[in-house]
Amino acid sequence: MAKSKNEKKLNASRRKQIKKFKLKEVDKPNLYKEIFPYSDVCKISFDKKTVPMHPAKEIFITDTTFRDGQQSRPPYTVEQIFKIFQLLSRLGGPNGVIRQTEFFLYSKKDKEAVKKCLDLGLRYPEITGWIRAAKEDIPLVKELGLKETGLLTSVSDYHIFLKLNKKRSQAMNDYLSIVKSVLDLGIVPRCHFEDITRADVYGFCIPFAQELMKLMEESGIDVKIRLCDTMGYGVTYPNASLPRSVGKLIHAFIYDAGVPGHLLEWHGHNDFHKAMINATTAWLYGCSAANSTLLGLGERTGNPPIEGLIFEYIALKGTKGIDTTVITDIAEYFEKEIGVKIPHNYPFVGSGFNVTSAGVHADGLIKCEEIYNIFDTRKILNRPITTTITDKSGNAGIAFWINQRFNLEGNKIVDKRHPAVSKIHKWVMEQYEAGRITYISPEEMEKKVRLHLPEYFMSELEKIKYMAEKAAVAAVNQIIENPLMRSMNPEDQEPLMQSVVDEHPSIQFAYVVDMNGRKTTKNITNIADRVKYENYGVGTDQSDRQWFINPLRTGKVFVSDFFISKMTGILCFTVSAPIVNDQDEMIGIFGVDIQFEDWVKRAEDMEDMDHITLREQYTKIKSKAKHGRP
Repeated sequence: MAKSKNEKKLNASRRKQIKKFKLKEVDKPNLYKEIFPYSDVCKISFDKKTVPMHPAKEIFITDTTFRDGQQSRPPYTVEQIFKIFQLLSRLGGPNGVIRQTEFFLYSKKDKEAVKKCLDLGLRYPEITGWIRAAKEDIPLVKELGLKETGLLTSVSDYHIFLKLNKKRSQAMNDYLSIVKSVLDLGIVPRCHFEDITRADVYGFCIPFAQELMKLMEESGIDVKIRLCDTMGYGVTYPNASLPRSVGKLIHAFIYDAGVPGHLLEWHGHNDFHKAMINATTAWLYGCSAANSTLLGLGERTGNPPIEGLIFEYIALKGTKGIDTTVITDIAEYFEKEIGVKIPHNYPFVGSGFNVTSAGVHADGLIKCEEIYNIFDTRKILNRPITTTITDKSGNAGIAFWINQRFNLEGNKIVDKRHPAVSKIHKWVMEQYEAGRITYISPEEMEKKVRLHLPEYFMSELEKIKYMAEKAAVAAVNQIIENPLMRSMNPEDQEPLMQSVVDEHPSIQFAYVVDMNGRKTTKNITNIADRVKYENYGVGTDQSDRQWFINPLRTGKVFVSDFFISKMTGILCFTVSAPIVNDQDEMIGIFGVDIQFEDWVKRAEDMEDMDHITLREQYTKIKSKAKHGRP
């Protein structure tokens, strides 16, 4: 991030006024055993001191779905990373509420994913790297053209002494050497202070941070610090002591180490169910960036969920271009395409997060949805509020379920006092009195609603009519797009039409007429009727028929009313459509007569359809057909 000369001078002047903290070299690691006894639950200590809450001027979210998120599950494919990256960009919006996302850079797949996402040219989230604090890793960042990278710089004595087998001074010098190498390449280093909530804050962390700020002044390049609550030990209580106090950690880095808040980032874990509150507390004490992952998926217990931080951000700063409906898209993608099983009650994204089964709640929802819904989930998340039916649902819950399931509004709404609702409720209670312990499935409810509220559903005849018309329109649309049909040459058209008839035996006749309404092809029919009917009407004038007039007038597909065929005595309907040339000029009309009886035999295949939806669609088709529209 480029800084003005005045800003650099101001920061340098401010840091000169800050007390200098020297590294405290120790012979034995300080493991804070009084706080972290290991053989017992860790303790929270208080020091009766508080620090003022001073929210960061600008707050934003950073993402580690492709780094920490991949340490909790099988690696994502390149295509999955590519898709998730685009979803992140849509969610965070054009103002960069989701500012950055970090990638591994080691494998061929990692590099391919980075390059593919870079090629999109999206401003946000900015792609950054993550490497070990090792000089041999630095060229990976330069090779991919990244402007920033994370560096693993562990700060607790647990890591320095027990993992790295070093002294504090050795660790700091090694880290500073790597940071200098990164700065020499003009790349922004982001130092990950691993295990900060078990570290000696003033004995190692603050002196290390002050040295990093010196390097920033010398190079003129930002140096960022990520405060990593690796084990989720952070707490938000005002009088809690270091190293576990989130507020005091942020305050120490800003006011004692001289690190500007916009260069600080909080990275937390959820070991003690505090990931979300710790991240937002970091914002409130002056840390600009909160690091997170989609759905909270991360190493061990995971990280703050981005979708949770999105809503916390909106509550603090407003929408700022965020598209919250993308959260539902993300959940669906993770479940359907990646195979992640999201708990049904998981906030914002679980299948049942806004579902209620209590009748008293459903009664309130019917009267005013705001009573029991956290916000307008239909508008904000594209998730209408729903209910599940159990013995606790009551008449109100059943009525609400019916209205929501079938999108009934206005005077179509079913009241909880409707006799049919009482009958369904009686059946539900009988189920549980007989020992049932599972909820009533949607399929079971639909059958009962169809039984007791038949007026809301399509009859079997209407259902079959709709399906017959829908299939015929699809077949007609497919055939008129074929180049052979556009030739208006019967020798080309007739074989193509015959293949369609053979594929759809319910088609009685298929034929073409020219712009004057004269039939130019034979009646294409099945082999059994070919001799009898194929030459019937060739050359005759059909210009007075509705199936000719309507497509000619509107340029659209036409569906006729049902009729008895004069030739075969079979119940039929006609579907016709205009044939156009490459310049979209109408050159003829293609028509098919459908034998309705064949579709009656398929009624059983349609048993599980959403009948109310079918009724509405069928009514629309018939209404449009009446007025000459498809």
